[in-house]
Amino acid sequence: MPAIGDEAPHFSLPETGDTRVSLADFRGRRNVLLVFHPFSFTATCESEMCELRDAADGYDDHDTDIVSVSCDAWLVRQAWKRAIEGRGRYLSDFWPHGEAARAYGIFDERRGAAKRATFLIDKGGVVRFRVVQEIDGRRDAGEYLAAVAALG
Repeated sequence: MPAIGDEAPHFSLPETGDTRVSLADFRGRRNVLLVFHPFSFTATCESEMCELRDAADGYDDHDTDIVSVSCDAWLVRQAWKRAIEGRGRYLSDFWPHGEAARAYGIFDERRGAAKRATFLIDKGGVVRFRVVQEIDGRRDAGEYLAAVAALG
């Protein structure tokens, strides 16, 4: 798992059938709030992502994009984004299954899904904040905006 101050592991994941998003796409331009969650269409995941949706303007004010990742297929990810009127990018870590979650050290082998983990990555690709919870936990999204504001 990358520590604060480490370079964030690279990822390139599908957003749709013909669109991929890579960490490199943001380098030098935008910070990234990388939010891994276990499953789309579940109560805790939905609650967490709706909190981020409702605060999205605050992240945008700090040159930060919200990038949500789970091991669900991209079709599921986009359907869920529409259902909750999500903001930001919703990416699929479906195949190779959990490759990005594994690179970040947060893949739960027993459940075949990412743990609840959030990494704030600055414009230079360095991890500046992280929080990791087990799948059954819940994160406090209030911490994220403070970490983003601290980037300056």
